[in-house]
Amino acid sequence: MIRIGKISYWHVHAWDYTKQAQEHPDAQIVAVWDENPERGKKAAEQQGVPFFESLDEMLQSDIDAVIVDAPTSMHREVMLKAAAAGKHIFTEKVVAATLQEVNDIMNAVNENEVKLTVSLPRLNDGYTLAIRELLQEGLLGTVTLVRVRLSHNGATAGWLPEHFYGLEETRGGALIDLGCHPMYLTRLFLGEEAVDVHANFGYITGKEVEDNAVATLSTATGAVGIVEAGFVNNFSPFTIEIHGTDGTILYGTPDSKLLIRSTKKEEYKEAWFELPVPANRASAFEQWISHIQENTVAEENIAYAVELTKLMEASNRSAKEHRAIRLDELQA
Repeated sequence: MIRIGKISYWHVHAWDYTKQAQEHPDAQIVAVWDENPERGKKAAEQQGVPFFESLDEMLQSDIDAVIVDAPTSMHREVMLKAAAAGKHIFTEKVVAATLQEVNDIMNAVNENEVKLTVSLPRLNDGYTLAIRELLQEGLLGTVTLVRVRLSHNGATAGWLPEHFYGLEETRGGALIDLGCHPMYLTRLFLGEEAVDVHANFGYITGKEVEDNAVATLSTATGAVGIVEAGFVNNFSPFTIEIHGTDGTILYGTPDSKLLIRSTKKEEYKEAWFELPVPANRASAFEQWISHIQENTVAEENIAYAVELTKLMEASNRSAKEHRAIRLDELQA
């Protein structure tokens, strides 16, 4: 049984990961620490586990691992401490808001030989697995444009917690929170790194952080990625478009259907062809537990998580400075 200490209930998904731990036969949450003691004590009481006033004390206890749902601004601090204490780490995205911070975390993880996995759930969804296979078959020819959109009405309908709008803790709004998912998917489907990023932010509800965002990724080959996210949109379907020299893949818009047109196969030429969506593979949390048990490393997950931070830092700088930011400008 892997004994887990929960680091904070700040994030809206904190209880989702708690539930995953509770339902996993080889995992158990046995302790809670929270930078907000009142919230942490309540969460600990609900689970019948101890609340630690001090993170250092919890990390010195007999836990094996931690789940991190602290404010983004605290990720570097709490993960460096967890790694130094030899505790395996599962964390909400983003790992950190800057390349320098994420590199510090990765150095600590590697030096202390702990297992890190990042919650990038849509990497494991069936539509992603199917699209990756189609791209590997070359059915689109050369990919020229990827667009992924994910949006909800959390700011206009008032269901997001108020602390999600504080720039100091969050390090950003719709893009660094919800936009993480279309960002790592766009990068995945492009199949190559971005050279630069140009982002535009909107402030529809007048919050301190953006609630409407678009980031454009440019690549060395000329392919373009478009990442869209928002907290202010009703009935806005999750959407994937991938265009290439020989075809197009669509997912969503609006139904959860996977469609293809391609000149590479006769049956895909004349009309949109619907493809089956396979089952999801094991979740990021389940993979993390397996990495701990089997002494393996979440290489792909970590690589995309580190690149995600680079793209988010570049996006935030771009929106602030009103210019495209080259990825090689970022301070490692």
